Amino acid sequence: MEEKELKTSTRQRVIIGLIALVMVGTMIASYAAIVINGNKSTSVTTETEKLSDERMAYYEEQYEEKLKEFQTASAGDYQKFVQYVSEASDYDETTANANGVTSRDLLSGSGREVVENDADYLAYYMGWCADGSVFDSSLDSVKEPTAFSKALDVSIGMISGWTKGVVGMRLGGVREITMPGSEAYGEQMEICGGYNKPLRFLVLAVAKEEPLKTAQANLDQAFMGLQYANYGIDYEKLSNKSTD
Repeated sequence: MEEKELKTSTRQRVIIGLIALVMVGTMIASYAAIVINGNKSTSVTTETEKLSDERMAYYEEQYEEKLKEFQTASAGDYQKFVQYVSEASDYDETTANANGVTSRDLLSGSGREVVENDADYLAYYMGWCADGSVFDSSLDSVKEPTAFSKALDVSIGMISGWTKGVVGMRLGGVREITMPGSEAYGEQMEICGGYNKPLRFLVLAVAKEEPLKTAQANLDQAFMGLQYANYGIDYEKLSNKSTD
C-alpha cells in the first residue's frame, strides 16, 4: 500500500495528532511552556541557545531506550494489527458522509466491551482519507511497518466519530470505523484536502494494563523531552524549575 501525499501543512498534521496522543501532547506542552513563561521568554530563549550536544544526545538516547521498551511490550499487539493494514484503501466520500458512523469488526476481541464514553483503554490505530491517504497511525512506517511507534491513551478525549464507533467492541479486537465529517473535524479543521471530510480508522483497543501501561507512559515522557530538546529547551531543567 502506497501512502499518498496530503494537501495539509505540517502544522495541520500536528493538530491532527489530537487522534495521536504523543504529537498533540508534545506540541501543546511546548507552546504552553513559552506562553506560561510569559515575560520570562527572553531567559528561556537564552537558555535554549545553550542546550549542549551532550544534553541533546541524552534525550535522543532516552527516547530510543523507551521506544524499544514500548515496542517489546506491544509486539504481540503489533502482530495482530499489522494483518489488517491493507484495509486502508479508497472509499466513497459521499456515501461515508451520508451513512453516519458505521463500523465492522475485523477481529473479535476476548476482553471487556468498550462502553459509551469509555476512557479506560489504550488504542493502536491508522486513519485514512477517502482517497486512501493515511494521515496518521501508530505504526513506525505505513509503507513498510515493523513495529508500533506509539499508542493512544483515549482519556485525552476523542472526536465523536471515534467515541461512537468503538462502543460495543471488545478489548483485544480490531475494528474499522467510518465517520462523516460532521462526526470528525467538521468545519473546525481542514483535513484530507478540505473541511467536513469523512475519515476511516483501523482500531485495536487494548486494556490499560502492565507492562504496556508503563511502557507507553515512559515513551510519552521521553518523546516530550526530545521534542523540547529539538526546540532548544532542556525539559528536565524546566520541569525542576516549575516545582521550585
